[in-house]
Amino acid sequence: MLPSLLFKGGPMLWVLLVTSAVGLTVFIERVLHCHRAQINSAEFLNGVRTVLKRDNVVEALSICDATPGPVARLVKTAILNRDHGRERVRESLEETGLAEVPRLEEKLNLLATIAQIAPLLGLLGTVLGFIDVFRHLQPGLHTNVEDLTKGVWEALISTAAGLAVSIPSHAGYNYLVSRVNAIVLDMERAATEIVNIVTDMPGPRP
Repeated sequence: MLPSLLFKGGPMLWVLLVTSAVGLTVFIERVLHCHRAQINSAEFLNGVRTVLKRDNVVEALSICDATPGPVARLVKTAILNRDHGRERVRESLEETGLAEVPRLEEKLNLLATIAQIAPLLGLLGTVLGFIDVFRHLQPGLHTNVEDLTKGVWEALISTAAGLAVSIPSHAGYNYLVSRVNAIVLDMERAATEIVNIVTDMPGPRP
């Protein structure tokens, strides 16, 4: 059944198949990236706080280096700037956060674009299919039922394929946006907490 539909779908079906493969690849890569980026920030910060209370900055930095994700990089930035005052720590965290968010949102626009253009590609395939139907219906031409059904098949399959690519792409995009938002919220909470942790550490202050 499937090979028959692929054969009858026309050229736009192959374009949609390539588009869906790109979308699936982007979605899987982003899911894995978000999975690596999202950690238990409360547990991580408790561990860093415990180490810093012992004034063991080197071990705290090692924990940050060993922990993946933007929260760990934010915490490391705060620790490295701990002796420059609360305002400087906040500024450094803002700068790091501005660099981290685009990494989380990378390629999401591509997935959103695929979700938007897939129905249009399907519509284009539909139009091309019906153009083929009416081409065979021109006066003076011998009308072959097989030629007519070929165009109708192409039109219907292209429409279905466009929707079949668009709907999961929309769902995948919204899911990834929610994951990114959750990570950004973790980053904001961690930034607020680490500022209090490092500025309460004993040591030199400007």
